[in-house]
Amino acid sequence: MSDVAEQGLVQEWHELLARYSAVFTTLECRLQERHGIGANEFEALERLATCDFKCRSADLTGAIHLSQSATSRLVARLEKEGLVERALCELDRRGIFVTITDAGRERYLAAKRTHREVLNETLR
Repeated sequence: MSDVAEQGLVQEWHELLARYSAVFTTLECRLQERHGIGANEFEALERLATCDFKCRSADLTGAIHLSQSATSRLVARLEKEGLVERALCELDRRGIFVTITDAGRERYLAAKRTHREVLNETLR
């Protein structure tokens, strides 16, 4: 790879990071101000609201791009607020399912408008 190509690639990477940071920071602030949840909490609620029935905790980890331990702490916070419920998998006692509660669905639907508003403002 030539120096010019490498510099272009690195510049593209830095621009992507800057754009991500700007969008994520705006989402984080606006969702917290209006709905009392952060961007990661919103992503978890959206995943749970759009999955068919139950979501395995491990699947949620992959969908919201956090570590397993960070996802576990996030789910614990959402559960404490009554937005999600956890249950053991009956077939595999090691597996944990997470489901969205009615309160979680209401919070998600209210926050969804804000989320889409921010994406429209920052990505277009």
